[in-house]
Amino acid sequence: MTDTAAFTDEQRAVRDMAARLASERFAPHARDWDTGRTPFPNIERRRLADLDLLGIVFPVEYGGIDGDLVMALTALEEVAKVSQAAAFQIFEANVGAARVIHLFGTEEQRSLLLPPIIRGEKTMAVAISEPEAGSAATDLSTAATLIDGHYVVNGTKRWCSGAGRAEQYLVYCRLSNERGAAGVGALVVERDAGGLVFGPPEEYMGLGGIASADMTFDDVRVPRDRLIVDAGGFKRLFEAFSIERLGNATMSLAVAVASLERTARYIQDRVQFGRPVAEFQMVQSALADMVIDVEAARLLIYRAAAGAGRGAPKPLEASVAKCFANEAAKRVTDHAVQLHGGYGYSRDYDVERLHRDAHGWAIAGGTPAMQRIRIASEYLGRRFAQRP
Repeated sequence: MTDTAAFTDEQRAVRDMAARLASERFAPHARDWDTGRTPFPNIERRRLADLDLLGIVFPVEYGGIDGDLVMALTALEEVAKVSQAAAFQIFEANVGAARVIHLFGTEEQRSLLLPPIIRGEKTMAVAISEPEAGSAATDLSTAATLIDGHYVVNGTKRWCSGAGRAEQYLVYCRLSNERGAAGVGALVVERDAGGLVFGPPEEYMGLGGIASADMTFDDVRVPRDRLIVDAGGFKRLFEAFSIERLGNATMSLAVAVASLERTARYIQDRVQFGRPVAEFQMVQSALADMVIDVEAARLLIYRAAAGAGRGAPKPLEASVAKCFANEAAKRVTDHAVQLHGGYGYSRDYDVERLHRDAHGWAIAGGTPAMQRIRIASEYLGRRFAQRP
């Protein structure tokens, strides 16, 4: 359904290569990765790197291919249709924490931190949320104090995707005593840093194969040169948030596309009352709604990405795309379960897993409710305080 004429030859080539890789290499193992029976192997991460899929948006001098955001999202969509665990590697590298390093790090930091990620040797996860700071991210209390050339970090992080598996973490923390965003910045912490302890792996409703756990910092010492964003820089990070939100929206889109494609095949093969169920008008109506949601989500995502080029999308466009794609994925996957009948409720068919995954992406990275606040704020050009 993608309008191939809208892509450049380079974008189309990367998309097609990602689709072949997902079908031939990842599809046979996707269910095992999702159930957690086997973790996503590092050798497969390096395979993604060898094919330049972990460095799409980064300059050549760091090992990337200097592509744009559209190119990254087309590859992400194709892999995510098959395996969320495999696609998450592309997500983290091209639209996740590594982009913060690219946007806000010094030249020395970019040269040190980006090449290992692009080569598939390391992954960098982001740690923002805390037990008392979810949607209210600027309420975070994890603090870093500069002592003798090192930041000493104390606090707890929650809902960190990649926790325990990623080799590095971009940790958002309080760097001064100023309240709210004014005191918040970010620094990079190594997985094996002394005093950093990971909780047991979380078991979620969906998004199997993507590790998540609590992180506890007990006097964790971090070199001063690992400070990426100083106190007061939290507002600048919305630029990176907008990029990540388009990645999140694309993961939702991929879930919806996979559900639509499976359902289209099923309703033409499944026979009831002597004819394929696709011939029943109510089935056609539900399928049409699924198509409309998928097409609208894709247009919103790629409008924002095309406008971003090699930079960041407009915050309004990114939030609109994420909000719509998140909710569209839930609607589409719900239709898919219903149109599969009893089979849709069975784990032997993938649509129930896709429905669970759809809810996960709607929670991650800012819920649709929070996106609506952001949309109204951006559209009206004014800020709305959520606090009494």
